[in-house]
Amino acid sequence: MSSKPTIVWTKIDEAPALATYSFYPIVKKFVSKAGVDVRLSDISLAGRVLAAMGKAEDELAKLGELVLKPEANIIKLPNISASVVQLKECIAELQKQGYDIPDYPENPQTEEEKQIAARYATCLGSAVNPVLRQGNSDRRSALAVKRYAQKHPHRLKPFAENCQARVAHMNGDGDFYANEQSVIIPKAQTVSIKLNGKTLKEIEAETDEVLDATFMSAKKLRAFYEKTIEEAKEKDLIWSLHLKATMMKVSDPIMFGHAVEIFFKDVFDKYGDELAKLGVNPNLGLVDLYDKLKNSDKGAEIEQAIKDTILNAKPDLAMVNSDKLETNLDAPNLVIVDASMPVVIREGGKQWDKNGEARETLAVIPDASYGYFYEAMMEDCKKNGQFDVTTMGRVSNVGLMARKAEEYGSHPTTFEVPEDGVMEVVGESGEVLMRHEVEKGDIWRLVRAKDDAIRDWVRLAVERARIEGVPAVFWLDEKRAHDANMIKLVKKYLAEHDTTGLELPIMDVTTATYYTNERARAGLDTISVTGNVLRDYLTDMYPILELGTSAKMLSIVPLLKGGGLFETGAGGSAPKHVDQFLSEGHLRWDSLGEFLALAESLRMEYMKHDDAKIGAMAEALDKANEAYLENDKAPSRKCCEPDNKASHYWLARYWAEALSTQTADPALAEEFTPVADELAKNEAKILEELLAVEGNAQDIGGYYHPDDLKAEAAMRPSKTFNEIIDRI
Repeated sequence: MSSKPTIVWTKIDEAPALATYSFYPIVKKFVSKAGVDVRLSDISLAGRVLAAMGKAEDELAKLGELVLKPEANIIKLPNISASVVQLKECIAELQKQGYDIPDYPENPQTEEEKQIAARYATCLGSAVNPVLRQGNSDRRSALAVKRYAQKHPHRLKPFAENCQARVAHMNGDGDFYANEQSVIIPKAQTVSIKLNGKTLKEIEAETDEVLDATFMSAKKLRAFYEKTIEEAKEKDLIWSLHLKATMMKVSDPIMFGHAVEIFFKDVFDKYGDELAKLGVNPNLGLVDLYDKLKNSDKGAEIEQAIKDTILNAKPDLAMVNSDKLETNLDAPNLVIVDASMPVVIREGGKQWDKNGEARETLAVIPDASYGYFYEAMMEDCKKNGQFDVTTMGRVSNVGLMARKAEEYGSHPTTFEVPEDGVMEVVGESGEVLMRHEVEKGDIWRLVRAKDDAIRDWVRLAVERARIEGVPAVFWLDEKRAHDANMIKLVKKYLAEHDTTGLELPIMDVTTATYYTNERARAGLDTISVTGNVLRDYLTDMYPILELGTSAKMLSIVPLLKGGGLFETGAGGSAPKHVDQFLSEGHLRWDSLGEFLALAESLRMEYMKHDDAKIGAMAEALDKANEAYLENDKAPSRKCCEPDNKASHYWLARYWAEALSTQTADPALAEEFTPVADELAKNEAKILEELLAVEGNAQDIGGYYHPDDLKAEAAMRPSKTFNEIIDRI
């Protein structure tokens, strides 16, 4: 390849966005000496909102074109999967900054409002990932990270001998698992989604594409919530709801809203007319309800009734922040299942109550499709105790997600059923492919997995099994309609590869969980091969238990067209980190995920271009990452101790030192020897300048849309460090 290598660094949201102001200038200067360009692309929530309203370039659309080209090399940091509440906050901030954009119409009535709502809807939920992830997922821990975790184990709290905590799901009674149907489309055609004969949506299905349709019964969901509330009350357990209302932006907010109505049933029964008059939408949680109560003469009375329920009713409701009486049901984006459930396991089956006490919980995860995984994790740990971090085996993942495969709930084919009747998926010849009898309020959805994505997923699983020499387990349940079809295809496509000597079993979710856990407890590594949802859930659960965080995972997406997407690990965009930074100038975000992703990104360019300079740059960064870990230079959680800014100094220093001593490219060694010397000689002065801003509130000009000059000044406060980097 002759074109100059270019890495796209995504400008996103919250804590990793702040870290970028400090780390990006270092990256740009270092890799330029290996002939690699780096450029920023703004795909933050604010950037996407402005693009949707025609006030900025649509950077996400441009990256959507780039990922379909072989030269694509994108480092993707965690972004906000926005809820409606977050979207409204972002819009208000942009309006305050002077941008002429309309309010978000919650209940659009006019044609203009409907058009505005549709444009803003493109910013909700998982707007970024389906565009960029045009390849399947390879997530694993780097060996250096794994070794560090074993040498410096974090604490996993024990489960009580007679632990009553458990995971509750609907067990196939009216949930998505129970109602799922699946077909493999024999030839490309237009497929229609119809309710009582009326077309709601048409899609262009491809040859051999897997289509699934299913629904959640609203009545059975509400009955399930009532039953679990009674169980939690009887057993004196905390009641906690675990959904993914940010990414599953249609289905899960509705499920969340039903939970709000059921838990606060007495309030909704007594004040229902007033709440309806105010336009209260329970799907948005208590925060939105409180906001609307400001316009009611009964506002104080209703708010007090809610707080009385939180303080006095049984069972206790799980808290996000006990000091502020911030509950599990305050907003749909506060408790996200893939992040919240690993904490429940880590804490020995406990969450926090209104008094700030850790108590055993009844974790409510309605749909059995994924409830089975969390249930098995809980029961395994209750029976066998916590994992031993010092000996625990690695659990990596190969995830099916290319071409929006199994895009679960953030797609445009999810509907809250508006009337009783029949939902049908109809082929172009008029043949009914799938059919459900539904009731008003049920949640119906169709999901898709394309044949080339499935083929590549199987290929990647075989490749990783061969490289790592460990079992690669396909987590597929023959009792689930979608999985039954996937099992047929997996067996078909495995036959196209040399699998001699490989272990590639197919297991249902519960069996796979117990099998994987047994191996992990014995210190053995296992590859989990899963669909998109379980990919998300497993690559938070196991890394949080193994490493203490999922943000330290290598997250590589080999793109179907030959490029690479390098995600900086899971772990979210850390809004609490931003709160601390704004109040006291301390950012505890650990950029290790960015460090690791950059090394893999450079390695791909080295392999493509066979350029010794790029190879030396990647190898030196590997050594810097190991030194960063071994010398324990991760940011402190406490103010007035070294934070994220200081961690970037240490990474730059270790990287420069490794470059100065490598022999693969003498010119690079000569270039970086004085840099390494300057960074070492000025260590005390640089750290003093970085720590001087600690304890001071920071003004960066905006939460969702910071002022770049203010934010960079706040994140690059060391004049000495900046001058050394800028001279490279």
